[in-house]
Amino acid sequence: MADWNPESYLKFKKERTRPSIDLAERIEVENPQKILDIGCGPGNSTAVLKRRFPNAAIIGIDNSPNMIEAAAKTYPDIEFKLIDASCELDRLGEDTFDVVFSNACIQWLPNHSELLTEMMKLLKKSGVMAVQIPVNYDEPVHKIISSISESDEWHEKLSGVRSIETLSEEEYFDILSLISSDFSMWKTVYFHRMPTYESIIEWYRATGLKPYLSQLDYNEQRVLETQIIEELKRQYPIRQNGEIIFRFPRLFFTAIK
Repeated sequence: MADWNPESYLKFKKERTRPSIDLAERIEVENPQKILDIGCGPGNSTAVLKRRFPNAAIIGIDNSPNMIEAAAKTYPDIEFKLIDASCELDRLGEDTFDVVFSNACIQWLPNHSELLTEMMKLLKKSGVMAVQIPVNYDEPVHKIISSISESDEWHEKLSGVRSIETLSEEEYFDILSLISSDFSMWKTVYFHRMPTYESIIEWYRATGLKPYLSQLDYNEQRVLETQIIEELKRQYPIRQNGEIIFRFPRLFFTAIK
C-alpha cells in the first residue's frame, strides 16, 4: 500500500482525535514514567497523551515514513520512531512501559490475539494497555464501498483489496480475559456532522478508501468516488439544517498486566 498522507488524514483532526481523548481519560495509572503510542500517525493522539501525562517519556511509533516525519515536525518535544507494529514490537524490549496505547491502528494489522499478547509483553507489571478500534463495518458507507468494489465493473481490480482484520467483541473479550488481570470494554457511536457527501468521501479517502484508490489511476478514482457518492445520497439523508449525520461506532478497551 502507498504511504499514508498526513495532510489528508488531518482534514478531520478534531473528529479523529476525540476518541483518543476519550480513551486517554480512562487510563488509570498514577504518574506513568514511559508511554508507547502504537500507530501514532501524524502525532495527534501522541499529543493527547502528552497533555494527559505531561511528566511521562512518550514514544510514538508508526510504519509510515510520511506520518513519522509529520509527527516529528509538529511535535518536536515528543520522540517518534519508524517501527512496524505487526512484526517489530520486540525492538522495544519487554516490561518497559507503564502504558501501551493504540488509537485507530490495529484494524490494519493481522493476528490480533498474537498482537495484543505482544503489546501486553511491553508493559511493566500493573501497566495498562489502552486500545480503540473502529467497528463501522455494518454502517452504510462501508457496505457501499464493499458492494461497489465487488461489482462486475470493479471486481477485477478491487476484489479482495482490503481484508477485515477486526475481531468480534466477544473474541476480544476472550483474548483480554486470558492475557490480563482485569479489563474493561465499551463502545461509543460518534455522530459526526458532515456538510456534504464529498466530505464523507474526503474522510474515507485518507483511510478506508485508500487501499482501493491505490489500485486505480486518477480517472478511475474519480469514477469510483462518484458512484459511491450516488449511493451515499440514497442512504444518508440530508437533515433539516442541511448537514449529514455520519455515524461512526468505535470499540474501546483497557487491560491491566
